[in-house]
Amino acid sequence: MYESCFNNTFTNELVFYVLLSLVFLISPFLFIWELIITLRSSFRPNENMSGKVVLITGASSGLGELMAYEYAKRGACLAIIAIQEPGSRLEQVAQIARELGSPDVLFLFADVSKIDDCRMFVDNTVKYFGQLDHLVCNAGIGPIYSIDIDVSKFEPVMDINFWGSVYPTHFAIPHLMKTHGKIIVNASSSGVLNVPKGGVYNASKAALISFYESLRHEVSPKVTIAIVTLGFINTHIITAKYSTNIAAGVRLKRDIGDVYPTMAPGACAKAIVAGVCKGETSITQPRFIKALFLVKFLFPELYRLYVNMYFSSMHDKLQKGGG
Repeated sequence: MYESCFNNTFTNELVFYVLLSLVFLISPFLFIWELIITLRSSFRPNENMSGKVVLITGASSGLGELMAYEYAKRGACLAIIAIQEPGSRLEQVAQIARELGSPDVLFLFADVSKIDDCRMFVDNTVKYFGQLDHLVCNAGIGPIYSIDIDVSKFEPVMDINFWGSVYPTHFAIPHLMKTHGKIIVNASSSGVLNVPKGGVYNASKAALISFYESLRHEVSPKVTIAIVTLGFINTHIITAKYSTNIAAGVRLKRDIGDVYPTMAPGACAKAIVAGVCKGETSITQPRFIKALFLVKFLFPELYRLYVNMYFSSMHDKLQKGGG
């Protein structure tokens, strides 16, 4: 019955602008609602993590390492996962986590892009601890895409960033159902904002957001899913050194943190774990990123203009080393 509205160009546009006007009219109430939700979460009791079991992938460095420490301070038992490579700090991370208060830490070397490895570390975690309460899908890589580079070199991005979260999730769900547990997935704001030169990385994170938003409906209310969308966090993954060590992608001459506003990784990890323990299902840090989400969806042309003006000049600085 509505086809006539959408088949006609004028009425199709009219419906859009009418709905947009309604959004603006009720936006003050929406902002008040967001404020109320934020304030309510501040008073919501924290989940007691003492003795609970948390599995974290990509835990040998960066946010994975720091989230392990935050969980350790809360008394959680940990299973930390990372790929085995020269100079891996996974065992050291396990020791520090014990010193910070974790009753027990299991560390396992595995490749999250391999389904058998994922089955192994989930099964071994449950066999060792007897349960699983939180699954933190954090492992990921972030090469900078360019059309000048052989596209086949970017295949590991989807294998690690997307399947490297989906595989352990698949094997963990039956155990999380028993404990009414949680899945925390590091999906990145790039999956929404589509920053230039992100290319395949953006696509992998967008796929994560879509997958876990859909999965919510299948596992709720027994399992809670927290989707984390982060801006630039000042970890090793945004350094020039990282871009030269990774197998594919554009090589940078300056750290991304030199030209873009970044958040300290310790503060970010603390905010993520605190939000998860408060029961939040959508976590964005730094918080201003949420405003960019709104601009992108409501005013796409304005957002593209902003991206072209801001990101293009900044990327030139990263590649040329300019001031």
